[in-house]
Amino acid sequence: MRFASCLVDSRPRWGVIVDDDIHLCPLNTELPDDVVALITLGPDRAAEIGERLATTGESRPLSTVTLTAPIPRPRKNIICLGLNYAAHAEESLRAKGRTAELPEDPVVFTKSVGSVNGPYGDILLDPEVTEQLDREVELGVVIGRRAHKVDAAGAQAAIFGYTVINDVSARDLQFRHKQFFMGKSLDGACPMGPWLVTADEIPDPQQLALACRVNGESKQQGNTSDQIFGVVDTVRRLSAVMTLEPGDIIATGTPDGVGFARTPPEFLHAGDVVECDIESIGVIRNRIVAPVRTG
Repeated sequence: MRFASCLVDSRPRWGVIVDDDIHLCPLNTELPDDVVALITLGPDRAAEIGERLATTGESRPLSTVTLTAPIPRPRKNIICLGLNYAAHAEESLRAKGRTAELPEDPVVFTKSVGSVNGPYGDILLDPEVTEQLDREVELGVVIGRRAHKVDAAGAQAAIFGYTVINDVSARDLQFRHKQFFMGKSLDGACPMGPWLVTADEIPDPQQLALACRVNGESKQQGNTSDQIFGVVDTVRRLSAVMTLEPGDIIATGTPDGVGFARTPPEFLHAGDVVECDIESIGVIRNRIVAPVRTG
């Protein structure tokens, strides 16, 4: 099942995707008022509600609504993994003149809540902030059940579903500040969507092809089978030190082919269109735009 958030007549709504339509949750009912509230009810109840909406909800063509991120305003920062694909770890370290060694433990950082963007929203490239904007296609994992010190089975049960994420990064900020947070947290620097696909639709998250294209040209091609720390293992490891809660989002790392590690480096420019595509989930598409100066 695919759940999505959207704007209808400038008002936030959510619903279930059926073919090329969205079946909206009615307003002012006993049903959850957003996707996080839905997730909190658990996968079984969410599925019941989704099935109900698929047959009784107000149906609108997707072309008539504005899709937002499935969770437009997460309760907490997006948890991210760095260097989680061997080839990407090697290209990144070599680009920095360092010995290519694979991480023995997950490299974890976060992106701010304000970085969340819709699946088709514009991404601002402000030259006063960065001149090295980069892109990273990533599988996003959304937690559906409280998870604290869970084993592998508990980690699997804690996953509600999956989405597509572009971990947009300002490399000059990232490398200048010697940590990831500043360079990863620009407003609009975390497009995601186009919807949230429930875990039962993806029986093996370690067998998903993912790709990134810029202006139609392939830049990244990978498969989640190449992750150093798989989805279930990542949830298990994170839960060992922090309590994961319904609605938490994890970006699980990117394959090789990022811009800063290319020779010569390739960064994004105003007018570029970036597509991030993950098998069995969908495609997000974002245009890079210049700031509008006034006065």
